[in-house]
Amino acid sequence: MDNIKKYAPYLLLILPAIAFVAAGGAKLAGVEEVLASFSLMGMPSWFGTFIGACEVAGGLALVFLPALRKLAAAGLALIMLGAIYFHVAYSVPSPVPAIVLLLFMIVIMARNWNKSAAAA
Repeated sequence: MDNIKKYAPYLLLILPAIAFVAAGGAKLAGVEEVLASFSLMGMPSWFGTFIGACEVAGGLALVFLPALRKLAAAGLALIMLGAIYFHVAYSVPSPVPAIVLLLFMIVIMARNWNKSAAAA
């Protein structure tokens, strides 16, 4: 039980960070299937690249920049709200992953994170 209490906060940060870095990296790499959603909504192609850069930066900040963690979580939560809207409004596959990531971001923002590096 002590190990769970010790490592759970790290998982709370690392799991969504991996998801955001991977999704953002795919957008930055120009993966057509990932960027198609932006053109479907009538947005310019650069916006997908911008969102990808924000996802990568936010995902890295969750893990490596404790001072910016809450701000990164807030920005990523806004991106997930947009993703949920897209999935619902355009009847594309399930919005569940975006909802789960949004919940992760809400928990991260709500936690009283210790600013020290030892607290992750």
